[in-house]
Amino acid sequence: MSVKRLVFIRPGETDWNLQGRFQGWVQSPLNHYGRYQIERLANFIRNIGLTVLYSSDLRRAKETAEILSTRLGYPPIFDERLRERSVGHWQGLTVPEIHGWYADEYEQFQQDPDNFQIPGGESLNQVRHRAQACLRDILKKHDQDEHSTIGIVSHTITINLMLEALIPDVDSKHYLQFGNSSVTTVMNEGTTWRITANNDTTHLEGKIARVMPKDERGDKK
Repeated sequence: MSVKRLVFIRPGETDWNLQGRFQGWVQSPLNHYGRYQIERLANFIRNIGLTVLYSSDLRRAKETAEILSTRLGYPPIFDERLRERSVGHWQGLTVPEIHGWYADEYEQFQQDPDNFQIPGGESLNQVRHRAQACLRDILKKHDQDEHSTIGIVSHTITINLMLEALIPDVDSKHYLQFGNSSVTTVMNEGTTWRITANNDTTHLEGKIARVMPKDERGDKK
């Protein structure tokens, strides 16, 4: 395989990130700070050596990719299979609100995370199927591109499931955390892939890159 590196980029911050709300497929835009984060990343993006940039078509990812593409000098390629998990009627809720309103569903979600399908949304296995199929197609398309470095703008769950396909030691049930605008790089070592940088936010020079709040029950008595 000729692909040298895969560079996974999480979109910049949105207002719902600030509030700890499940976004799913909502078309939330980057907020002011989110645009700042990606503009900072764009200052360094040429140094990463990306030869092509793929992106989720959700608005927060699309805006991220478009900002980066102005520095890269070529347009991103959008693919809906790189979207975050669709969370159905949990969309817009915080974890405490889900516990309070849909306690039985959340218990099923905890007990069978791979197969439980959020009403109106997706199961983890459904996301796994589309995300890993997309990754295979990307790698196949660029198999003859010598020493290519592929950028992929996607979302926390989706990135984890793609990493799971590349690196057996990555356990999708215990997700790696990615801050907004973070860069995670994996290197092709012939027959295996290795993470060489995880959740890299050095472009922010110490400023905040938020992750989804820890899953703590909000209905404790």
